[in-house]
Amino acid sequence: MSNEAEDDETTDTTEVEEQEPDAEETGENTPEGEAEESEEVEESGLAAGDFIRLAYTARTVEDGDLVDTTDPEVAEEEDVDADQEFAPRTIVLGEGHIFESVEDDIIGKDVGDTGSVVVPATEAFGEYEEDAVQTVSKDKIPEDDRYPGAQVQIDNQQGFVETIIGGRARVDFNHPLAGEDIEYEYEVVEEVDDRTEMAQGLLDMFLDLDLEIRFETDTVTETQIVEQDEAEDEEAADDEESEPETEEVEVEKESLYIEATPQLSMNQQWMMQKQQIGQQLIDLLGIDRIVIEEVIDGSGMGMPGMMGGMGGGMGGGDLEAALEEADVDADELAEEIE
Repeated sequence: MSNEAEDDETTDTTEVEEQEPDAEETGENTPEGEAEESEEVEESGLAAGDFIRLAYTARTVEDGDLVDTTDPEVAEEEDVDADQEFAPRTIVLGEGHIFESVEDDIIGKDVGDTGSVVVPATEAFGEYEEDAVQTVSKDKIPEDDRYPGAQVQIDNQQGFVETIIGGRARVDFNHPLAGEDIEYEYEVVEEVDDRTEMAQGLLDMFLDLDLEIRFETDTVTETQIVEQDEAEDEEAADDEESEPETEEVEVEKESLYIEATPQLSMNQQWMMQKQQIGQQLIDLLGIDRIVIEEVIDGSGMGMPGMMGGMGGGMGGGDLEAALEEADVDADELAEEIE
């Protein structure tokens, strides 16, 4: 650890009379000054890095088919899966949480503003490629999926069955929305400033889960390399077998605690991308670490056998009485344990 040293300070007490600069020096009331002011006005509004809650509905330009929405009324009209929650979503501008064309249109606007943006197919889900439609043996497709429209995975590629004739199948490996321009109609509902809401919004976006979370500052012990002066560094460099000197120090870590629910443990996104999601949360929230916290609240049925309580139970009862009730000889049990 480095030692703090107090340095003698010499204060110059000479007073210098401040003079107000004239307009020419500051650029005020000049074309240059006016230009600077106009630039400041243009830069106002939402910017990259801002957390916002966004309401939107996206449809294909050609046929008006629904692609995505946060509006429960639109979802009901389109008969979308009712198990989903439809509400404005929290995103971070500039982080690719929505298409870049939409982000660019939002930046500079204010809460309450609306907009409509057409995202070209090349930016959205790609152009439609004829070469991505392939003929494969139907044996590569599970029997339950051998029908037109079935979603299948073949050789680590996702595709849709077009036709099955004889022993061959035509599979389209294009994205279902490939070649489609997408129109987004949006409204900036609010800017999110509360860190708990930020974290919950990100978890909902990444995992579609509502989880119990909290922020805490923890004191943890870390092993750190002891700082050395230049001479010691040169000596260590000459000795290739020497290891750096370390010490145990206590440091404060700002932590995001997330309850490890069964839903989180079984979430495919979490299982496959835990490290990436965790790193994004750390970077975007400005924290040091994430703690996944398993909670056992004592409301379970208990373990069977002795730990679950034989006869009248073990909770506060007499062990010998419990063993007698279970027809177990205490002395014999003690000998077996020994």
